[in-house]
Amino acid sequence: MADPIKARADELAPTIVGWRRDLHRQPELGFEETKTAAYVKERLDELELEVHTGIAETGMAAILRAKDPEGPGVLLRADMDGLPLTEVEGREYGSRIEGRMHACGHDGHMSMLLGAATILSERRDELKRDVLFCFQPGEEGYGGGEKMIQQGVLDLIEIGSAYALHLWSPCEAGTVHVRPGPMMAAQDSFAARVIGKGGHAATPHVTRDPIVAAAHAVTALQTIVARNVDPVAPAVVSVGLLHAGTVSNIIPDDAMLEGTLRSFDPDVREMLKRRAAEVIEYAAQANGCRSEFELKSGYPATVNDPAAVDKVRRLAAPVFGEDNVIEPQPMAPAEDFSYFLQERPGAFILVGAGNRERGITAPHHSPEFDIDESVLPRGSELFARLALDAEGV
Repeated sequence: MADPIKARADELAPTIVGWRRDLHRQPELGFEETKTAAYVKERLDELELEVHTGIAETGMAAILRAKDPEGPGVLLRADMDGLPLTEVEGREYGSRIEGRMHACGHDGHMSMLLGAATILSERRDELKRDVLFCFQPGEEGYGGGEKMIQQGVLDLIEIGSAYALHLWSPCEAGTVHVRPGPMMAAQDSFAARVIGKGGHAATPHVTRDPIVAAAHAVTALQTIVARNVDPVAPAVVSVGLLHAGTVSNIIPDDAMLEGTLRSFDPDVREMLKRRAAEVIEYAAQANGCRSEFELKSGYPATVNDPAAVDKVRRLAAPVFGEDNVIEPQPMAPAEDFSYFLQERPGAFILVGAGNRERGITAPHHSPEFDIDESVLPRGSELFARLALDAEGV
């Protein structure tokens, strides 16, 4: 006997793909998603949901109420923003906004959640708890999830758990990936200025060379993970920018370096931040210079609740096949659904969206990025099952 939820998701597949392509053509950056929000709201209004707009500027939430709820509701989240990239040419559904692109799958996330909202609105008599569909702005470094929480999105209904799906092109379409505990890393960044005394490169003894000091700092930063972090605790310290000088025969007055810190354990995270500042200052002092250090705290680690992960595995098996429900290793990218998981138990779930046979292998945040759209109805189906199943988290 055919599964009615799967059958409805399949029936909606062309519509879900159409939504994704419409959204892909009009990408907007964080907190600028006005057209995106209007497009999503128009579809939510058709489902006769209770829609709340203007949360964290361009974010919105739609409530589907159960007739007789038996417990706290569930939050299902999709992020909305694109990236400042120019997409490769030649795609019929390619971005029409120069320098803007949905290069991380957020267009697909919104479409999958709209599909789930459609399925659930048609089955509202079966709901045993309220559902909050959360469309979040500004995930790409803007902290939109935290701002939505600060502005009360979790207070619209009683929320007992939270789930998010993220399309993931490094993994093959037809697979789903979830693990208990840390799923993605905490991310912090730093910018430092090493200040010396410039002069002629032929007389370095009368200068205080900030380039040499910065070079020592870059090398010394690598010892933080090697010598300050427990070998079984993952951590990353990477310098992505080093800039100094203008010509070959002048020692400059200063040098700039910027980098990223990634970790999974809160104590390790605090140590990385402290040691990065110390190492740069000590390297500067050892070379007769001084330093200025600025830390920008980013997203915390994305930590999944074990009971929620068990639920995802149980419900994903009939959607993707039991052998295609995979436990990945923790990943170093960061994700601001972490703020929701600090407030409520739940899970951040990766849905494979790559397809080697079709050449869909480009990494996220790349001008060539794309997804296998066949996975979109499966994501809608999984979202719907997570809402309909009221057991446990």
